[in-house]
Amino acid sequence: MNSAAVRDPMLPESYRVHSVRREIPGVFTLELRQVEGGAMAFGPGQFNMLYQFGAGEVPISVSGDPGDADRLVHTIRAAGGVTRLMEKLGVGDVIGVRGPYGTEWPVAQAVGRDVVIVAGGIGLAPLRPVVYHLLNHRSDYGRIALVYGTRTPADILYASELEAWRARGDLQVEITVDRASTGWDGDVGVVTNLLPQVDFDPSTAIAMTCGPEIMMRFAVLGLRKRGLDAGRIHVSMERNMKCAIGYCGHCQWGPHFICKDGAVFPYSTLEPIFSVRAL
Repeated sequence: MNSAAVRDPMLPESYRVHSVRREIPGVFTLELRQVEGGAMAFGPGQFNMLYQFGAGEVPISVSGDPGDADRLVHTIRAAGGVTRLMEKLGVGDVIGVRGPYGTEWPVAQAVGRDVVIVAGGIGLAPLRPVVYHLLNHRSDYGRIALVYGTRTPADILYASELEAWRARGDLQVEITVDRASTGWDGDVGVVTNLLPQVDFDPSTAIAMTCGPEIMMRFAVLGLRKRGLDAGRIHVSMERNMKCAIGYCGHCQWGPHFICKDGAVFPYSTLEPIFSVRAL
């Protein structure tokens, strides 16, 4: 074996910022292109470690189209020192990227089945590649529903894209906000209130959910009430990751390492510890 060909898993590769999009207040999307080398293939649900030179790195789910590996897209909330510096990046700037890491949303398992996607807030970003994949292979799936909730109409992520998906006619899109504002004529209330409006076969459907942990808890409860088995409900627990390869132990959650065993898990795997808030 040629040891020179083995790449250090902690060593980031250089990517150049190709475009920057301001999504909603405090949230931005970077489209990256590799400085040297080819595209990065990834699966829906996988994440990268993005490295801001001189500041540190953060785990961010890939939010682009897995069918277009030339464009590496990440939607990021500016919520800490590293991400606030990333928010200042412009076209042509360079950042480091490690990955992709982690498990994928079960798009292969969902072939031939109805699919229910439940997202809250910026939790739509890790699920966006799922929507791209399902629509790229639309004939492989049954009914598809996207249920999305956020705080206010101004906080709706990818608003124009959501409307374009809704207009297709082969994807049910339901959106709700916690607090309405002038001009909003859509649903008001928590995202789980929309689940009774979703048409799917609970005996075979696959569900995927990502968002604030409290939202996911109630989404799981709502889906279970509709008849979905815990093994066919998948959740993303992307949180508290530092190294992405299980060295540091920072993301250990019960018997699991979020970075190595997830971040996407079947709810049946997490059910014994999901309600233990101290973990």
